[in-house]
Amino acid sequence: MEYMAGWMFLALTILLMVGFPVTFTLLGTALCFGMLTFGWNFFNLLPLRIWGVVNNITLLAVPLFVFMGVMLERSGMAEDLLDTMGLLFSRIKGGIAISVVIVGALLGASTGIVGATVVTMGLLSVPTMMKRGYQKELACGTVAASGTLGQIIPPSIILVLIGDIVGVPVGDLFMGAVLPGMVLVGLYIVYIFIVSWIRPDWAPPVSKEEMDSLAGGVLWRRACRALFPPLFLILAVLGSMFAGVASPTEAAAVGAVGATILTMANGKFSYDILRQVMDSTMKLTCMVFIILVGAAAFGLVFRGMGGDTLVREFLGGIAHNHGKWFVLMIVMGLIFFIGFFLDFIEICFIHVPVLAPIMIEFGFDPAWFCILVAVNLQTSFLTPPFGFSLFYLKAVAPAGITTGHIYRGIIPFVILQVIGLLICVFFPILSTWLPKVVFGP
Repeated sequence: MEYMAGWMFLALTILLMVGFPVTFTLLGTALCFGMLTFGWNFFNLLPLRIWGVVNNITLLAVPLFVFMGVMLERSGMAEDLLDTMGLLFSRIKGGIAISVVIVGALLGASTGIVGATVVTMGLLSVPTMMKRGYQKELACGTVAASGTLGQIIPPSIILVLIGDIVGVPVGDLFMGAVLPGMVLVGLYIVYIFIVSWIRPDWAPPVSKEEMDSLAGGVLWRRACRALFPPLFLILAVLGSMFAGVASPTEAAAVGAVGATILTMANGKFSYDILRQVMDSTMKLTCMVFIILVGAAAFGLVFRGMGGDTLVREFLGGIAHNHGKWFVLMIVMGLIFFIGFFLDFIEICFIHVPVLAPIMIEFGFDPAWFCILVAVNLQTSFLTPPFGFSLFYLKAVAPAGITTGHIYRGIIPFVILQVIGLLICVFFPILSTWLPKVVFGP
């Protein structure tokens, strides 16, 4: 019986890998093992636990950020950005791929919605790069990886969820994620530049005749018009929060209003658009919160069985023999491996509540550990067989792009993300310096 929590976790893992729906698996596993171990009366605590979770004002930022991202998807801003930045960087080898990375970072800082970013860039950028003679793997990998930058570059929904679970201020996580996000952007750009230099046939520049047809003044004016909307929104959301004017939830509301204003300014706003955005927001928010309810039930039974003590003793024994840094390596490796099979939301609600308190007990900085988890979870979008960015891209990829092209294309970018994670591990100051400068020690 003392290992019942371990059997419960094993049952959950097997059922999820078989393909059962996440929420029903969490609730069903919790109900079966809870009834078997404690009886029905144990679940009298569950309504209070769920009410405490959904009554949290911080989580109100989730639907607001989702609304902001979906509304911006309809605004046409991404199309203008991709077209203009592609022309701006097209004089250099790999310039269009580099522009995709920069646009992915800007969209990540504006929307934080991976699916919308990957689909938009997949529809617009992949055909353009293929027409310019880009290697298919490089084009697909660049789009898929750049679209996931919204998971680490604030405002990010995953940072809101992790901050609430671990008990770290979301503002600290937003500030702490800025430099790691820029590190990933830099790694992507350096990789594309090196590949374009070594294999120029993989990423040829735009012809001189085509570039000469655009006068410099026209191009720069177009670039300013395309860059102003996302920069305005980034300043409105992050600026209001970092200046202390708004809390993360209030900043999310500012972002939702700002996205609506930009859609109106682009002439894309209508009642039908608003209805579609609200419908998508409702579906995505319900998905997040129903998984949260299932995770609350699972966590109640798991802790009631002493599962957290079991994990703590296991990791404590490893730390005693090999040190806490070896435990950190195991935990990061476990999250990376689970990301092959589970979505980031599921990992966030199932594994982080168990692992984070133990790692904090070992003396690791909570905000730094949360950033490491967020960077690690970003790879779950790119790793097959259940990498959602791969599904999004395959759904909109033009004829001639196969699943093999996409899978081969993301391998270098997954390696770059692991390198970025190692940089954040070995240089914690990347995640802790900026919050201390802005908010104080």
